[in-house]
Amino acid sequence: MTPGGQFGLHLTLGVLIMVISVSVFGHLADEVTDQDAITVLDLQIANWFNANHVEPYTSCMLFISFVHKVGGMLVLVAVFGYVLWRRGQRYWLLALGVTVLPGMMLNVLLKQVFQRSRPYFDEPLVTLTTYSFPSGHTAAATLFYGLLACYIMIACKGWSVRLATALCCLLMIFLVAFSRVYLGAHYLSDVLAAMASSAAWLAICITAISTLRRRREARSLAA
Repeated sequence: MTPGGQFGLHLTLGVLIMVISVSVFGHLADEVTDQDAITVLDLQIANWFNANHVEPYTSCMLFISFVHKVGGMLVLVAVFGYVLWRRGQRYWLLALGVTVLPGMMLNVLLKQVFQRSRPYFDEPLVTLTTYSFPSGHTAAATLFYGLLACYIMIACKGWSVRLATALCCLLMIFLVAFSRVYLGAHYLSDVLAAMASSAAWLAICITAISTLRRRREARSLAA
């Protein structure tokens, strides 16, 4: 494949992922705003987990949720950033800088826009006063592990390593999302919307940085 063809392919793929993710988020947002069928499912799932939580699963979910709070995410981002800096991966370091923390701030903005109340229970496992839609923990996990998966899958050779990386990162995103629903901190639609919006932001950032890198390399070759 020619360099121009590769450039067009990666740009098309990035735009496609962004469009699909935005569409999914928009559909979920409409469902939640209009109190449609998904909100009924949200309540059913939330009430079931609140009535059926057991140890040691509850402690495990609390730990996963705690690790992926803002403080924990800052540590993960700092460690990943240090590794990228040591390896001289300046474009990936730039991608990390514009993806995770700005994406988390975008999620806070979306919470303020929709202002959805969190699930309410007589005996809650966790009590939070912030808004619910979309899930901040899930957004942060999607952004961080999504970027990590992209980096390792490109940096490493061998499909077995790439596949294992993708599966592990997807598992971590799923566990963080599941922990928030299990603990009653979020509805199902909250975590699904967070995945969709964060996937869109991730696609925008990676595509933009990749485009910048390819254009600079092309200029260098032309010179």
